[in-house]
Amino acid sequence: MSDLGPLRYFLGIEVSSTFDGFFISQEKYIQDLHARAALSDERTVETPMELNVHLRATDGDPLPDPTRYRHLVGSLVYLAVTRPDISYPVHILSQFVSAPTSVHYSHLLRVLRYLRGTISHRLFFPSSSSLQLQAYADATWASDPSDRRSLSAYCVFLGGSLIAWKTKKQIAVSRSSAEAELRAMALLTAEVTWLRWLLQDFGVSVTTPTMLLSDSTGAISIARDPVKHELTKHIGVDAFYVRAAVQDQVVALQYVPSELQLADFLTKAQTRAQHGFYLSKLSVVPPP
Repeated sequence: MSDLGPLRYFLGIEVSSTFDGFFISQEKYIQDLHARAALSDERTVETPMELNVHLRATDGDPLPDPTRYRHLVGSLVYLAVTRPDISYPVHILSQFVSAPTSVHYSHLLRVLRYLRGTISHRLFFPSSSSLQLQAYADATWASDPSDRRSLSAYCVFLGGSLIAWKTKKQIAVSRSSAEAELRAMALLTAEVTWLRWLLQDFGVSVTTPTMLLSDSTGAISIARDPVKHELTKHIGVDAFYVRAAVQDQVVALQYVPSELQLADFLTKAQTRAQHGFYLSKLSVVPPP
């Protein structure tokens, strides 16, 4: 085994350290991505996706050669490893890699222009962070216009450091927003359970329940109530799974107002002000 010194660069991920903490980024990877994209202008945008856009497979004309679209989207998927701010648009664009159209490609170019303007942004891990987990779960009900399936999203913090996040379409159609939120909570509960095991393997004491924050009082009520009538039987598995985690003190459910629901950033496009707010909360910052 060879000592290669402090970690600086690994698989396209750049790591830098200061007295305050660590920064990880993929600035060089973004530069290479723009070179491959061969954009004909130098424009930048402040958000990666326009508001209230609902893309469909039938929008626009099919691309004569979808290879570039697929290549760029695949690169963005890897870039999202350090850039949670593009998680939602990449999730949407990746659904059309089989048959992309001119409309899909134009939205892909917007993401690239956003990255050009934020190329130096990086994820910050403060050295003073505690070792307590905190998790946010959110869902956008029936958000896909093609099949009306909902979107689940979560983000997990270790102290003040963002360590896990995901945007994922649900596998079944939810008949209410509470049902969609409960499925998102179940997805996050599985992630939190695994992270608690991982921390224990690292020798970190995990004795208190992990706070799981949701802005759905209906979903919290269903998950907490050990007896529910037949109207919720069809989501009984997810409800029982979350309820069991609460009883075993793996998670503790807590309500959070929608304007402070950080996982909302991963479920829909935001205004400029909201986008900047969420970036600061998720510690996606310019270099010091």
